[in-house]
Amino acid sequence: MVSVAADSLSVTFAALADPTRRAILARLSSGQASVGELAEPFDMSLPAITKHLKVLQRAGLISRGREAQWRPCRLEARPMREVSQWVENYRRHWEQRLDRLDDYLRDSAGKAAKRAHSRKSK
Repeated sequence: MVSVAADSLSVTFAALADPTRRAILARLSSGQASVGELAEPFDMSLPAITKHLKVLQRAGLISRGREAQWRPCRLEARPMREVSQWVENYRRHWEQRLDRLDDYLRDSAGKAAKRAHSRKSK
C-alpha cells in the first residue's frame, strides 16, 4: 500500500519532471509573477503555459492569487520541503556507505603496503 506522503511525492516528482515547469519554479523563486510574465521566455501559447501552471498548482508547488485583474503565481515551499526530506534520507544512507567504503579501501591499501614492505625485507 502506498502512503499519502509517497503519493504526494509522486505528484511532486511528476510535476518536476518537465523542464518548462522547473524553469517556471526557478522564475517564481525570485518572486511572484503573472501568467504573461511566466510565459515570456517560452515559445509556447498562454494556454500551454496555463496547463503547466495547473500541474504545478495540483502538486501544491505554486498558488495563484487574485488582485483585481492580476492573478499572481507564488512558489509554495511545502512540497519541496517534503522532497528535500525524502532525498536527505538517501543522501545520509549513501554518505555512510561511501564512508565505510573509504575506510575499507584505506585499510586494504595499508595491509597491501605492509605485505609489500615485508616481502622486500625478506
